Amino acid sequence: MSSLIEELKWRGLLQDMTPGLEDELKKGSIVGYIGYDPTAPSLTIGNLVTIMLLKHLQLKGHRPIVLMGGATGKIGDPSGKDKERQLLSYQQLQANIDKQAAQFTKFLDFDGPNAAVVVNNADFYDGMDIFTFLRDIGKNITISYMLSKESVKNRLEKGISFTEFSYQLIQGYDFQHLYEKENCVLQMGGSDQWGNIMTGTHFVGKNGGKAFGLTCPLLTKADGKKFGKSEEGNVWLAPEMTSPYKFYQFWQGSGIVDDDLPKLFKTFSLKSREEIEEVLAMDDPIAKRKILAEELTVRIHSQEAYESVLKATQIVFNKKLKKDFLEGLSEQDFDMLSNELPSAQIAKAAFDEDSNVLKLLVGNHDSLKSNGDARRAIKGSALSVNCEKVTSHELVLTNDDLIQGKYLFVQNGKKNKFLLVVE
Repeated sequence: MSSLIEELKWRGLLQDMTPGLEDELKKGSIVGYIGYDPTAPSLTIGNLVTIMLLKHLQLKGHRPIVLMGGATGKIGDPSGKDKERQLLSYQQLQANIDKQAAQFTKFLDFDGPNAAVVVNNADFYDGMDIFTFLRDIGKNITISYMLSKESVKNRLEKGISFTEFSYQLIQGYDFQHLYEKENCVLQMGGSDQWGNIMTGTHFVGKNGGKAFGLTCPLLTKADGKKFGKSEEGNVWLAPEMTSPYKFYQFWQGSGIVDDDLPKLFKTFSLKSREEIEEVLAMDDPIAKRKILAEELTVRIHSQEAYESVLKATQIVFNKKLKKDFLEGLSEQDFDMLSNELPSAQIAKAAFDEDSNVLKLLVGNHDSLKSNGDARRAIKGSALSVNCEKVTSHELVLTNDDLIQGKYLFVQNGKKNKFLLVVE
């Protein structure tokens, strides 16, 4: 069985580490942490890179701590930023923390001898006044040390407030607090956090302890651009912000090139080294993408969500759908589909009163703006409802035509597909 460091090296998840860490890991189980910035109500696949550090730490028998930045989030990390962050209200920060903390239950084991734990660094400062902060925390670090950090030097010309300048004081004390209260000796993070991590080890060292740091590379695509965004923006781990369907399609889309697949498998997959090498040896890049997309969709969302995604994918892309396939879909499947296809709602009372096909369809999709559009589509055998051709503009639909008692799937030609939801 490989060691943690060997595993991270093979997976491309190791960039920097402090001397002596490998020897410390050989002594037995240790405690390590990563801090997360609660500036959004969901984690992203960019965050998933560092979450994998915690996961591999735990799989190797060590205990992970997830540190939510309830305090640091009030300040704002200047690392990698060329201007001041827009600060969120305390209420919004707490709401974001609650949502992000719940997401970690999908990725880490919170039971057992090396159970993960989520802590909030706002609790470290509860009841601490400004003078205690300056005397007990500020004295551990010099101005020259703080000015030497890249995150500060890069901002001096454009301006940095005392608020963001003081960020590394809080970051450093976080490590000191976890060292004292949780016996935590390791802080990990992305490579852009190396300076902050070193401030933390400096704090622990100033107070007579020994602590270590480790970073992973920031994940970039083959073209050198930062990984983690689709054409629509961030790829979130919350289904209400990036649907399971869009999440799955991201891994299949043009934003990921074949050359990226080895890196992505090693970074995100929990398959063994042998299993990953076997997949990467396959000649079919589409099959590789599907394997990765399946694993991640199931892990981030659920097996049920993945199965609904496959059905939705069939409807969106399959040109030879049949009615019995539609009738086999659950309401959950249609709920997912309604977020991915254009859809229109029709009141049940209106449907019961007049359910002529023209009355229902015209005006509910851009391809059917008028009765003339609908008549031409019918004449050209292009229009179907629930995968059955509409042959007459006098067709009247009934409750028996509603799938799951509320859905009609409409197709006009090969590309125009939409849902009518009767409720």
